[in-house]
Amino acid sequence: MVTTQVLGGDAAGYAAAAAIWRAGGLVAFPTETVYGLGADARDDRAVARIFEAKARPRFNPLIVHVASVAAAQAYVTWSDAAETVARAFWPGPLTLVLPLREGSALSPLVTADLPTLAVRVPGHPVARALLEVFGGPVAAPSANPSGRLSPTEPGHVLAGLDGRIKAVVDGGVCPVGVESTILGLAGDPVLLRPGGVPVEALEAVLGRPVGTSGADEGLSAPGQMRSHYAPGVPVRLGARAPRGGEAMLGFGAVEADLNLSPAGDLTEAAANLFHHLHALDRLGARGIAVSPIPEQGLGRAINDRLRRAAAPRG
Repeated sequence: MVTTQVLGGDAAGYAAAAAIWRAGGLVAFPTETVYGLGADARDDRAVARIFEAKARPRFNPLIVHVASVAAAQAYVTWSDAAETVARAFWPGPLTLVLPLREGSALSPLVTADLPTLAVRVPGHPVARALLEVFGGPVAAPSANPSGRLSPTEPGHVLAGLDGRIKAVVDGGVCPVGVESTILGLAGDPVLLRPGGVPVEALEAVLGRPVGTSGADEGLSAPGQMRSHYAPGVPVRLGARAPRGGEAMLGFGAVEADLNLSPAGDLTEAAANLFHHLHALDRLGARGIAVSPIPEQGLGRAINDRLRRAAAPRG
């Protein structure tokens, strides 16, 4: 066990976090999507500590966060499609999966020995400042025990990882609230995980349809495990009302213990998703019933997280 420090989102906090990363330690930090658990992506032992702290399966690859497009190009084989979407959505909640560049010097644990790398330039000002001060690639899955609810504020991180990591940088509440969209560009564009950038926006920029990955294709990116993002109680989807001691997570004009968006706004709902699930999980209810969410725009990302939260747990 270690004493987990809470660092400020300021120059002193950035310097302290970068020093911990250089020494091989783990620091949680805010992105616009959720808090990430970061380590130097070039350090085998540091990356191994991420898997240990989260109890994360080693076959599940990680996203590498970098400060700029130029930094990303040092680690992957770039393409015209990558250039197009990076210009439109970076910095921001989009991860690209591209062929790993030979001699990248990244730990093979980052890619789970796959020939591709998941990489993104985050848009949160604290994340960007941290990456600039550190000056290198940071591997960072969500800062929570593997399979559990993603953290969107420092308290969520400490609830799951206090004593397992060196520090968390306090950047307040994450504004997007669901993880980044993951777009595979090792071949034709394919949606590997819905997230903070709607697939409709990607298709508009690319000028072509984006395919979807099949359930039988194996893990090719983070966030694809069937049971994931789960609270401690069962989740029931498509509910019109709670039953049997359930708490109700609403959407739209419904009676609920907590409502993702009474106005039916999917952007507001995404921002509230994990925060509300954390809150309902603490109520001690027998389960969580969730209102139907439209399968469009950010609703795809919300429903993806909810389906995984409701999946049978092995």
